[in-house]
Amino acid sequence: MQEVRAVVSEELDAVNAVIIEQLRSDVDMVENVGQYIVDAGGKRLRPVLVLLSSAALGSISDLQIRFAAVVEFIHTATLLHDDVVDVSELRRGRPTANSAFGNASSVLVGDFLYTRAFQLMVTLGNHDVLSMMADTTNTIAAGEVLQLIRAGDSTTSEDQYYDVIDRKTAALFAAGCEGAALLAGVDTGKARELNIYGRNVGVAFQIIDDLLDYQGDPEVTGKNVGDDLAEGKPTLPLIHVMREGSKAQATLVRDAINAKDRERLPDIIQAVRDCGSLEYTRKAAVACRDKALAALSSFPESTAKVAMVNLAALSLERSH
Repeated sequence: MQEVRAVVSEELDAVNAVIIEQLRSDVDMVENVGQYIVDAGGKRLRPVLVLLSSAALGSISDLQIRFAAVVEFIHTATLLHDDVVDVSELRRGRPTANSAFGNASSVLVGDFLYTRAFQLMVTLGNHDVLSMMADTTNTIAAGEVLQLIRAGDSTTSEDQYYDVIDRKTAALFAAGCEGAALLAGVDTGKARELNIYGRNVGVAFQIIDDLLDYQGDPEVTGKNVGDDLAEGKPTLPLIHVMREGSKAQATLVRDAINAKDRERLPDIIQAVRDCGSLEYTRKAAVACRDKALAALSSFPESTAKVAMVNLAALSLERSH
């Protein structure tokens, strides 16, 4: 990932400068919580995608740099809200903002970041981008509601699983890449190809995230193993066990999802392994990566395109 970021390192520094500038507020709590999230680090994956998409189209403008900051603000706002909803205590190896500052502060600062993102978007002066991002944030919110509804629902199908992750995760990846194209003023075909690339990288990223909940190392992932199970999330490894496993294995997983209980997590991890569910889940992520790479086929060779290819591969190979 360091090599990927190096391709747009100067522009990423500029994005970080915009983020810090836009976090300024006369309300101390806003700056405190906002800075806490910024200091937590993170991959800055979504801004990097915006910048690489821009570079692949020829150059990176100031508008695209500010748009990358918009995308990161929206992502950060969703994290603040998600951690409250999920009652999460650990992210990136340290206490979540809601653990450190309380639920109310996290929700309200998340609202501040959403509104700041739209304030910044208005300065871009591009109606198409503003319209797309309004639709995207609405899609993300609907995805979060769908995930909440399906928590503890072991009847969730694989199609329903993909619908949720497409809305709550992949939509922002897709919008970041497409937005870079809209700001560059390129033809709709290129914008569509970048949308497809971003969407599939986003789906692959989320699939691997769900996979790591059953085979990741908490010291590396920065979150507790089995958190998804404790939240009753019917993710792809579990859906596969319920469909392909023995009656006993399917019942074990179904009961754990319905009860939002990770008490028998070791048994469930064993079932996930014995049923080949980890391999099945990884193959699903590989298929998404391949779709992402196919979407880049018409782009001319460049360091940015190489970085985008590598980033798609990293979405599968990551350990956190």
